[in-house]
Amino acid sequence: MVNKQIKIRMLFFAALLIFLNLIASHFYTRFDFTKEKRFTLNPKSKAVLAKAKQEITVTVFLDGELPAAFKRLQRATADLLNDYKATSGVKINVVFTDPVSGLAQQEQDTVLSNLYRIGIEPTNLNIKNEAGFTQKTIFPMAIVQAGDRQIAVKLLQNLDAGGGYEDNINNSIQNLEYVFTSAIKKVSTGENPRIGFTEGNGEPSDLYLSDAMKSLSDSYEVGRVDLNQISKQGLDKLKILFITKPQREFSEAVKYKINYFVMNGGRVVWSLDQVSASLDSLKGKGEQLAFNNKLNLDDQLFMYGARINYNLVADLNCAEIPVAMRGGAGRDIQMAPWIYYPVLVPDTSNNIVRNIDGVKTEFLSTVDTIGVKGIRKTVILRTSPYHIVYQTPKLLTLATVAETPDQKLYSNPAQNAAVLLEGVFPSVFANRAVPAGITENYGVPGQSKNTRMIVIGDGDIFLNQVSGRDGSVFPLGFDRYTQRNFGNKAFLLNIADYLSSDDNLIELRNKEVKVRLLDKQLLRQSKTKWQFINLILPLLLLILFAIFQHYYRKYKYAR
Repeated sequence: MVNKQIKIRMLFFAALLIFLNLIASHFYTRFDFTKEKRFTLNPKSKAVLAKAKQEITVTVFLDGELPAAFKRLQRATADLLNDYKATSGVKINVVFTDPVSGLAQQEQDTVLSNLYRIGIEPTNLNIKNEAGFTQKTIFPMAIVQAGDRQIAVKLLQNLDAGGGYEDNINNSIQNLEYVFTSAIKKVSTGENPRIGFTEGNGEPSDLYLSDAMKSLSDSYEVGRVDLNQISKQGLDKLKILFITKPQREFSEAVKYKINYFVMNGGRVVWSLDQVSASLDSLKGKGEQLAFNNKLNLDDQLFMYGARINYNLVADLNCAEIPVAMRGGAGRDIQMAPWIYYPVLVPDTSNNIVRNIDGVKTEFLSTVDTIGVKGIRKTVILRTSPYHIVYQTPKLLTLATVAETPDQKLYSNPAQNAAVLLEGVFPSVFANRAVPAGITENYGVPGQSKNTRMIVIGDGDIFLNQVSGRDGSVFPLGFDRYTQRNFGNKAFLLNIADYLSSDDNLIELRNKEVKVRLLDKQLLRQSKTKWQFINLILPLLLLILFAIFQHYYRKYKYAR
């Protein structure tokens, strides 16, 4: 009778396990107890998944034998995609694969060539083993496909100079939800916004905008736009226009085209140098007169609600430059603070600049806002409170690096350096004749559609450094002299995300995953204690339990 009851209980327990497994296979859920809710999808992602109409296939190429850090990235990717599968209203297929596993060298070359064509690029790692180091090729990328549309997704972010793999992996995990949600939206809707960097008015060459355009090209169609030549049809295809460091005066015809672009709902980033100054000229002559640029854009910006002032900011919170110091045997190159390269302080309350590092500028001017009805103004970058604003023209000299600044003179309220303008903008050409040179009928209305623009008092903020030795390009925001990474690239990407979409997926980019590492110093001090707790204590508990069990059984059965 007892055996029959035991069998019934065992069968019931087995049936319960089978039932629970069947339920679990059809319904996926988990409870997120982390403080930053790292395992919870953002409502923005859920909204994008809810709008998807086609079956989605995600092929992840990060598979096979991987270092521990990349295993963590792989697990985070798998967890996120499982959340997508559980939330989406359409079927999401997820495949993990190592595209070159088990292939001969010739076959690998063919596969690599095919992957390159669709935007999948490998990363070569030096992995330490017993024999020393071995090189391994991995693919920290994925393809998101819906119907006949597909887009490559980069899982490993910020693999630039500076920062180790652990930092890169953590940044990448924080960014996973953004890159996948953004890719799913694009393949589901077919949207692929176009971004144009202007040329034709003395703007920098492609070489200095190389990393900016390359970084944006992962998610957008990016190219150069000659405002003197572009047609109305060409402007209509653009979503964002970057006007970056022009050197020559804008004609009224070009301003008319920009105004039409804004009235039609286009988004503009004004990154302008109101003052002409160059460190290269200073290094050659030792001094230079910084004078005002004539760009003929002041009236247009004023109508839109902003003014870039004709001044220069000298800030104690600044980047460093290499300076030749005279030594005993000649000249010694040393790094010295250069107050005319301010590092701007992000306003952390704004999504565009939240969680980014200080942004480096060169010969910055302040930005004021103008009271224009219907325009909302938000300051996103400011100087530090330790600065002086000089009116121009002003004589600049390299001897400044040797001077000790007077802290009292540099203690002033922070000044605006970059401003976001949002709303319905008035037309600059309302009740004015069409300028000479305009041959098409633009039909410019008196006010714009609801749109956005950003005004920045520095033209160098999106320019990368270039090696004078071989012309190679350094990553945007990376200073080759100090080996320091600034927040310029993150600022650029956040601007593009914010201006290109009204969904504000930029919130996903600001997701923070904290890595709670052990205190190594405390660990060294308490090494013996923790070794005892982890190794000896379990054995002692096991022995004590065995002794207790022995005497308990002896006591029980002796009776």
